[in-house]
Amino acid sequence: MIVDGSSHLHLKRRRFATIDIMEAEAAKAKFVAVKEKFGRDLRVFETTGVSSSLTQVSNDDERDDFYEFTAEDYYRLLAAKKADKYLKTKKIREAEVAAQRSRITKTTIRVRFPDNHTLEVAFHPSEKIQSLFDLLSRMVTQPEVPFILYTTPPKKQIKDMSQDFYSAGLIPGAIVYFSNDQPNREDNATVNSGPFLQEEIMSLKGLDVMPKPVEPIQATPEPVTTAPPPPVPQDPNAAGKKPVKPKWLKM
Repeated sequence: MIVDGSSHLHLKRRRFATIDIMEAEAAKAKFVAVKEKFGRDLRVFETTGVSSSLTQVSNDDERDDFYEFTAEDYYRLLAAKKADKYLKTKKIREAEVAAQRSRITKTTIRVRFPDNHTLEVAFHPSEKIQSLFDLLSRMVTQPEVPFILYTTPPKKQIKDMSQDFYSAGLIPGAIVYFSNDQPNREDNATVNSGPFLQEEIMSLKGLDVMPKPVEPIQATPEPVTTAPPPPVPQDPNAAGKKPVKPKWLKM
């Protein structure tokens, strides 16, 4: 039995396509299981370089003066607020805010952990920030250890849990940083070494629910042989006949 190269390539591509579909189905099952448990669509991925440097700078209280709010910044902001106050009535401003809120239906929050992992989760802008803290309390490996969330720059701790995401300015998305709030613990180094997220959540790292597109398989066309045209029948007596001169031709 002879198997040509095109058939071998066809079988190889079909095998890879089957593996991709199986991996996509397994990833989808994990996402569905986690969503049923926590009620949210979650993604986990690793961040390197930039996130670690930002965390190091943000955790260092002595570096906060780098983002000091100057007097020039204050007067510029005050002038902008005064101009807005006198140019627009309260009713117009409220209508604009309501229209803007109605256009934003989702905010994507990315929580970065000290071990360079990021958790991505979506909320409705009208939900309270308390919902984010409650969700993280169910996901972290050490729920008994208090934690804080903050934004940067400048480093600003999120304290008002009663605010919604829109009022807090965390729209249409934001990056917040996670830190354990136990600076004087003896095992502080162990607590901050990670992992911070439970194994069930970390299993989503690197997963994609969409299967990779399979390159279309093109079969090698078989050569087409064209049959020669049938011979034109000839009169056997035509070869022995002499050409006859027409009567109208006069030489």
